[in-house]
Amino acid sequence: MKIIGNAAILTLGEKGFIPDGAIAIQGETIEEIGNTEDLRKKYPNAEFINAEHRLVMPGFLNAHMHLYSTFARGMALKGEPPKTFGEILEKLWWKLDKNLSTKEEIYYSAIVPLIEGIKTGTTAILDHHASFGLIDGSLDIVERAVLDAGVRAALCYETSDRWGKEARDASIRENVRFILKKKKDNITEPETLTAATFGMHASLTLSDETLEISKGEADKLGVGFHIHVAEGEEDVEDSLKKSGARVVERLQKFGILGDKTLAIHCIHINEKEIDILRETNTMVVHNPESNMNNAVGVAPILEFFKRGILTGIGTDGYTPSMFESVKVAYILPKLHYKDPRVGGAESQKMLFENNRKIFAKFFDKPVGVIEEGAYADIVILDYFPPTPFNEGNAFYHLIFGMRDNVVNTTIVNGKVLMKDHKLTEIDEEAVMAKAKEVAKKFWEKMQND
Repeated sequence: MKIIGNAAILTLGEKGFIPDGAIAIQGETIEEIGNTEDLRKKYPNAEFINAEHRLVMPGFLNAHMHLYSTFARGMALKGEPPKTFGEILEKLWWKLDKNLSTKEEIYYSAIVPLIEGIKTGTTAILDHHASFGLIDGSLDIVERAVLDAGVRAALCYETSDRWGKEARDASIRENVRFILKKKKDNITEPETLTAATFGMHASLTLSDETLEISKGEADKLGVGFHIHVAEGEEDVEDSLKKSGARVVERLQKFGILGDKTLAIHCIHINEKEIDILRETNTMVVHNPESNMNNAVGVAPILEFFKRGILTGIGTDGYTPSMFESVKVAYILPKLHYKDPRVGGAESQKMLFENNRKIFAKFFDKPVGVIEEGAYADIVILDYFPPTPFNEGNAFYHLIFGMRDNVVNTTIVNGKVLMKDHKLTEIDEEAVMAKAKEVAKKFWEKMQND
């Protein structure tokens, strides 16, 4: 039993903002919320974490991440820089994932951003993995990194035709195998930190046959998909050429959309496609920084909200920090729509409400909220408001006053992963040194490809 006490608590739930309260944690869940003195009397043997003068809130949720992308950090590409999104995929990302071929490369490329996420208050991610140099068992390696870090994650493998039928078949098998493993775990040996869904790259690298096979397997397993949708114009052009239909229309034809499916990006879509997303209750995830970096455009966020589409926010591997991502999500619509009034309500809802609803599709207890019965995924922040702070203005304190370095303590599943800015479970220096060694060899392999 643990008690976090003397805290200003932003619950993001029914209890709203509690200026001075305490949270009792039993095992992996929140047992009770109340007065510090009362809870300490009720649970006299509980470990006490004094959060005096600090802000306590739910950990941040990242609804779309590519852990494996870490080894691209600082990498120089040979030849002319990519000038289109298609060239970025071919010259960087597809070349990178083809060369990920060892357990060490997969493990260290995953654990580095998980550590950085802990340090910036991210307690759960929905990850989208690709390592076409080592497909079979790759999700187990990512899961090992997740469990070693102690973070919550739902994993999938990126099914694609781009490296041929054999690799395509292996990627489908890896999704099926890991989904079945998690279903078995939930019966015989519960592992509440990790979950699974079915991953696919994007329409432009998926044949009709692959869509049919994947849909059949997913239906048997009772899962949806985690798929990039109309991120670049290339995806639209390819879909029209293949099928005479736009991306969302093509995916709907094959039954890929639905209330268990994550449609990532959704930039180059029209009014009809937005209606299809709404009619199928498909979830959308916005990744503003990545989209800006790749110069692919701006997702029609305001239109998604007007239609009532469940829209969350992720980082797409660009950063492990949700602080950083939501600040850009807040500003970008103002510039795009040339209207300073927009972006605030939408970015707040994506971060504080919609991500929580999306994660509820993958985990059996609530995350992203402080309430009795929810998973104890909590952050303690060194944020001392210089102006009045309440539930109504908390998001704007985050946007204008908080930075990554305010995260003092990170707790996931009731376990303290970082306290007073120091990791408690992982030797960060040793991990980073080993990652650098592994990445150096990986870069050499990339340069010779």
